Amino acid sequence: MAHDVKKVVLAYSGGLDTSVILKWLQETYACEVVTFTADIGQGEEVELARAKADMLGVKEIFIEDLREEFVRDYVFPMFRANALYEGVYLLGTSIARPLIAKRQIEIAAQTGADAVSHGATGKGNDQVRFEIGYYALNPDIKIIAPWREWDLTSRTKLIEYAEAHQIPIAKDKRGEAPFSVDANLLHVSAEGKALEDPWHEPEEFVFSRTVAPEDAPDKPSYVEIDFERGDPVAIDGEPLSPAALLTRLNELGGANGIGRVDLVENRFVGMKSRGVYETPGGTVLHAAHRGIESLTLDREAMHLKDELMPRYAKLVYNGFWFAPEREMLQVLIDKSQEHVSGTVRLKLYKGSAQVVGRKSPNSLYSLDHVTFEDDDVYDQRDAEGFIKLQALRLRLEKTLRGGD
Repeated sequence: MAHDVKKVVLAYSGGLDTSVILKWLQETYACEVVTFTADIGQGEEVELARAKADMLGVKEIFIEDLREEFVRDYVFPMFRANALYEGVYLLGTSIARPLIAKRQIEIAAQTGADAVSHGATGKGNDQVRFEIGYYALNPDIKIIAPWREWDLTSRTKLIEYAEAHQIPIAKDKRGEAPFSVDANLLHVSAEGKALEDPWHEPEEFVFSRTVAPEDAPDKPSYVEIDFERGDPVAIDGEPLSPAALLTRLNELGGANGIGRVDLVENRFVGMKSRGVYETPGGTVLHAAHRGIESLTLDREAMHLKDELMPRYAKLVYNGFWFAPEREMLQVLIDKSQEHVSGTVRLKLYKGSAQVVGRKSPNSLYSLDHVTFEDDDVYDQRDAEGFIKLQALRLRLEKTLRGGD
């Protein structure tokens, strides 16, 4: 198998796992390795990966700032759908994988590589997300998934391998890590180790982007978000790029203890897992988008979107971003957003993001129709016939079948 691969593009973070993978690929496959490191807002110094890859003999090193593309072309389209997996999860890890997969395939074509590789384990969802993305974009690409091939089945063995091959190891990686962390501009996830028992409450050190709600300011913060065609474009009247806007919302949400989720979810591969997620800006944005839609979307259009949302969220969670059914749903969702423009005001207070105001030039809200005062536009007697027609089938069934 090793002689079948000439050059491989590795999704490379510079951490222990992917550094071991880099060396393992060089040894096991005797092939050239190209590294690709994506800055998608994980909050780490990605340039450190360049020095480490260079030290390990890599000749072609790609480090790219993809924060704007990530938010504009992946996060925002998903948020137009109000996507929540199993009613809770804002899909922070899931939505980052197709972008990384896309760039890997593009770099493979650019460098003449015939294979790609990732550091996802054989138990998780990410292996599925990466590889479905690879195949969707290049059906003939070769994929190397080291965690499904090697015998380095524990962190201790990884460290021993790294030490034997003079691979630098961060001091906090020597020994068992308390939990596994994945981060990007949308969220931070923590899983494993100390968090594997779903009965135990996560300790405060698990959280990095939010203060505890009880420690948040005693005075609420207010923020206004402007939308155009379903996408946020400004905060408190200041136009911002997609990445800058999400960064600002992360700061506001995090300072007010917003966006913490502790859940047990159903992985695509068949097992349940417990995860602790922080999505401060995304939680605020989700509430705000629902708020502006409540004012601008037709009732049946909104209800149809709500019916389709779980299907859309499941596609994203399972890795089918590039599948035709997701693209079809996206066209429908984007069509629904044509008039979703306006401003939402939110109250941020001790873990909650509450919509307290909304306005839009495209509003479907008619004060003349809903007022409890006198009006000249609605004849309340019309409701009698409407109700009788709605009840007709029920009345007929009772009349014709009696007590059956």
